[in-house]
Amino acid sequence: MKKKKFWSNKNVLITGVCGFVGSNLAKDLSDNGARVVGLSQKKKKEHSLLFYENIQNKIKIIRGDIKNRLLIKKILKKYNIEICFHLAAQIEVGSAKKDPYKTWESNIRGTYTLLDSIHQKKTQVKSVIVASSDKAYGEYGINKMPYKENYALKPIFPYDTSKACADMIARSYASTLFKMPVIITRFSNIYGPGQLNFTALIPDLIKSCILKTKFIMRGDGESIRDYVHIEDIIEVYKLLSEKLYLNPIKYRGEIFNAGTNTPHKTKDILKAIFKFRKEERELTQIIKTMKQNKTSGEISVQQMDYKKLYKYFGWKPKRKFKNMIPSLYRWYQGYFKKYKDDYSN
Repeated sequence: MKKKKFWSNKNVLITGVCGFVGSNLAKDLSDNGARVVGLSQKKKKEHSLLFYENIQNKIKIIRGDIKNRLLIKKILKKYNIEICFHLAAQIEVGSAKKDPYKTWESNIRGTYTLLDSIHQKKTQVKSVIVASSDKAYGEYGINKMPYKENYALKPIFPYDTSKACADMIARSYASTLFKMPVIITRFSNIYGPGQLNFTALIPDLIKSCILKTKFIMRGDGESIRDYVHIEDIIEVYKLLSEKLYLNPIKYRGEIFNAGTNTPHKTKDILKAIFKFRKEERELTQIIKTMKQNKTSGEISVQQMDYKKLYKYFGWKPKRKFKNMIPSLYRWYQGYFKKYKDDYSN
């Protein structure tokens, strides 16, 4: 891949750097010559693409809490941060339902702590990308799909509410009052190499097939989602950050959706992955039992429109889910070959 000169020697902060998206972004930016500083709350060397592929040797990792304002200010000053990707969040919908307080503390307080710290350094930080979510829109129903950027945010459930609040806070800082160079992204479900949150559907399914563990479907398989590959998302993040950096007045406060605009029922994702591995018997059993399941506290239909991204910058997703299944399996096979014992129970 040809290196892009824009990123050479740029000082970049990625919050949530050990996460799925953060580690993939750190990998790409460091390969393109950026000086990446990553913030991670966890103190131990957790399972992450960052460590699996030794990306940590190319970047600077700081262990600390996104809600620690003094720490954030210190990082901004010490490393002369020019560009920031705010990805740190509590991402598990189930955890948010059980303990909304922790999710709101992390996702809401963490966002305004970071943005207010950057506000104090606004002449230095020239580009801030805040990761919102398709879930911030709330429930609109299938007749209103796909989501468009001008839809009002009307979340109900804890995780969705946390992302909507962070979204609105980011827009406030980008307003004519503060004039901060902030873009908000709302992406559909992201999948790909390095996704090690096994409460997510696709990695959980692949794990079940490779390790021969029992897969338990949470719902009845009828929920509709849009799945976009991590490599497409990394391209969007770099594109938006660069455009904002070069023309902050034009792009600050803008909101961009990204997905594939291709709806998939969760049961169809299940079938595609299990049939690829020829796990027909196990598939039949899962389909029988999941029909009795009931899903609560989750949006039933979500699908993203990416027309605005295409209109502004000519971007559209390049990778289709079914075409990516073979490479996904190869990546997870290599991962579980190394860490099988950690997931055997």
